[in-house]
Amino acid sequence: MIPSSHTLPPPAPGTAQALRPLAGMKVVEFHAKGPVPLCTMFLADMGAEVVQVMRDEKGPRADPRWRYTDRAKSSLRLDLKDRSNADKALALIASADVLVEGFRPGAMERLGLGPAECAALNARVIYCRITGWGQTGPRSQLAGHDINYLAATGALDAIGTADSGPVPPLNLLADFAGGSLQAAYGICAALLERERSGQGCVIDVSMAEGVLSLMTSIFAIRARGDWGGGRGRNFLDGGAPWYGVYETRDGRHLAVGAMEPQFRRAFFLALGLPAERAQDSEAPQNWQAIRQEVATAIGQRTQADWIRAFEGLDACVTPVAHLDEALHDPALRARGAFVEEAGHEGRPRPAPAPRLSRIPTSKP
Repeated sequence: MIPSSHTLPPPAPGTAQALRPLAGMKVVEFHAKGPVPLCTMFLADMGAEVVQVMRDEKGPRADPRWRYTDRAKSSLRLDLKDRSNADKALALIASADVLVEGFRPGAMERLGLGPAECAALNARVIYCRITGWGQTGPRSQLAGHDINYLAATGALDAIGTADSGPVPPLNLLADFAGGSLQAAYGICAALLERERSGQGCVIDVSMAEGVLSLMTSIFAIRARGDWGGGRGRNFLDGGAPWYGVYETRDGRHLAVGAMEPQFRRAFFLALGLPAERAQDSEAPQNWQAIRQEVATAIGQRTQADWIRAFEGLDACVTPVAHLDEALHDPALRARGAFVEEAGHEGRPRPAPAPRLSRIPTSKP
């Protein structure tokens, strides 16, 4: 069993920990890169006890100071290829509510830790599997990363400008939105269903399918004929003059999302452009010309100038911040969107989200 020095005490009735939605839930995480540790971080933030089964790692990435997703977790290092260690993992699973793994399909089975073995020990365990292509299908054994799953779904082709070619949006969409968030959502749904059935289940999370789910509204826009095809030619991808990113005189940028008429009018007036251009900009055939007018106007002043010009104005214009600037953003700071802990002074990390009234989330 896991050493007592790594265990977390059960929440005392009436304490903040006991109030958290997932208090009393035990999660075994088979640590992997990408979406798995972020998924279990979400569960830990809501009160679950998460135990990571870790492999030996070396180098700066193994330094616990920078493993921000490991907050509120305990860990145990096991070489699972050793049968005695696999048995220790099974002992953990026997009393767990949730198991989360992100290995290639078949890997856990080869270790003797597959869903059948775990269900035989614990029929109530929720067994969550996160992969790029899913547990079945012609690509199930194919390696990949966020960019590959975006490419297959059409999402990557749609992101970028007409001149830039496809632009990877970091690894936010497939790994974390299509993977981590989908998995956490599925786990919570399965835990709720288990209250009725008394039975666990296997959750098959495909990051590619998670991205497709996130693109539901884009496919709806395409179906109704409002997605013309081609990057930078549609109203959500920078084609419209009132929705996109513009460069300022000092090489910084402004993000503009003035979609509604009232915001659009305020935006054009603040730029010093004729008010009728706001009305003209509704027609896609005018977009290219008006977008050039907007780009020229914004390019005449610095980002700081435009921040002052749009201050207090409802025009849906926001300066594009660097990461360091986001860390010191007064509005984000006022909300407590970042937290620091001892040993990490000057290196804040994002705070747990979302926030539930009267129910605290965990602190790092």
